[in-house]
Amino acid sequence: MSEQAKAQFTNIKAYQPFHSPFDPCRPIGVKYYWTPPQLYIGFQPPNLPQFSPKEALYRGTLWPVFYEYYENPYEAKRGGNR
Repeated sequence: MSEQAKAQFTNIKAYQPFHSPFDPCRPIGVKYYWTPPQLYIGFQPPNLPQFSPKEALYRGTLWPVFYEYYENPYEAKRGGNR
């Protein structure tokens, strides 16, 4: 993968659903979805670095390669307070 492609890679994808000019409802806007890191690794390579057991329980995985922090893309719209 080129350096430019690596810099633009993200696990959060977005799309905008089609809105017909004849649709009586207002447009939905941009929708977001998250793709997990294991989709981009064909098989588990040998000798991957590992989290400590305590950190693995906290993160939900033993391998840092498979960990991805999830940030809610809709949180900014709400302002973060409910």
